[in-house]
Amino acid sequence: MSEQNLNKNKQLDLERYVPALITYLANKLSSGASQHYRSEFGVGVVEWRVMALLAVEPAITANRVCKVIGLDKAAVSRAIKSLDSAALITLEKSDKDARQILINLSAEGREKHDAILHVALAREARLLEVLSAEEREQLIVMLQKLNEQIPKVNA
Repeated sequence: MSEQNLNKNKQLDLERYVPALITYLANKLSSGASQHYRSEFGVGVVEWRVMALLAVEPAITANRVCKVIGLDKAAVSRAIKSLDSAALITLEKSDKDARQILINLSAEGREKHDAILHVALAREARLLEVLSAEEREQLIVMLQKLNEQIPKVNA
């Protein structure tokens, strides 16, 4: 741990400790999104994340969802069950491997995705409005670099 992230009492300086700053920001964004999406659209933020991934990468397995989003299998399983119960996704056996179940957005799921996407992008715009276009691009590049470091950090 770097010395700059310790205060004189040998405690983390939570105003400078990057993992905490990222976690706090992510938790607050997720909480606010979940409240809003549940009240307006009937889905929580985990279901939304699954829907957003399916819009980008259709016909994938639950394991793929876990890998891309970084959620545990139990959370993804609950989200898939909820989305299936609401008829927002379809589940079908893979032609290549009958043990694999492929997940897709249903027509209703695609409509709901598109409605939520509008709100999600507006929330992102409000978050980033304090940054210049150059700062936004730098932030994206830095976050991508940090994401690439996760395997090393978790090794």
